[in-house]
Amino acid sequence: MKGPLLLLLTVWLYTQYGDCAALSSCSYPPSKWCSSLEAAVQCGVLKECLLSNFTKSHQKVDTVEVGLYYESLCPGCRQFLSLMLFPTWVMLGDIMDVKLVPYGNAQTCLLHMTGAAFPVIFCMESSGDVIKMAKNCMEVYAPDLKWESLMGCVNGDQGMQLMHQNALATQGLKPPHEYVPWVTINGEHTDELQDKAMDSLYTLVCSMYKGPKIPACGQSQKAYKSYCNKE
Repeated sequence: MKGPLLLLLTVWLYTQYGDCAALSSCSYPPSKWCSSLEAAVQCGVLKECLLSNFTKSHQKVDTVEVGLYYESLCPGCRQFLSLMLFPTWVMLGDIMDVKLVPYGNAQTCLLHMTGAAFPVIFCMESSGDVIKMAKNCMEVYAPDLKWESLMGCVNGDQGMQLMHQNALATQGLKPPHEYVPWVTINGEHTDELQDKAMDSLYTLVCSMYKGPKIPACGQSQKAYKSYCNKE
């Protein structure tokens, strides 16, 4: 049982049994108190579990979506993806989602065929030869995906359909895209957002995130000092 139905049932149970839940004998270890409705009621922590789940759901809703519309062989696109977007995602993956819309059959098929597409694409884009490194990158980051299967997509109707979908998504951008890489933040593009993303995507994502503060976006990063220029 998931979603709104579970939430409604949880609220109902709390209104019915919340006062007496603490009197029940709890046979679950603390790590399992929120593992089920029965455990939460028996251990008298239904309200706390409900609040915890509510907070987690809002943290997911509040994530910052960074969209990148790009050409897989474009030097500027490769630089932004490998030196800015991927490192930021590694550090801030808990508060950001990445939407990649590439012009290039191989990467489009990768996004469709494996959940590990972003690391594979980063590996390709940061290499000396995007196309030649595709197979090696797949073997490292997506070993369960067979090269033959990917090539079947790339060279077949499915790859063409996926590319067509990306073309429609790109053509539907408002304002229309004028160059690549074209960055959107939560589906929006402005010159200011583009400039901030190109200058420091990390800072931009932290500033756009409206959820609970996380250490990676806290004050500690401002205390960083460089001693490289000290004599």
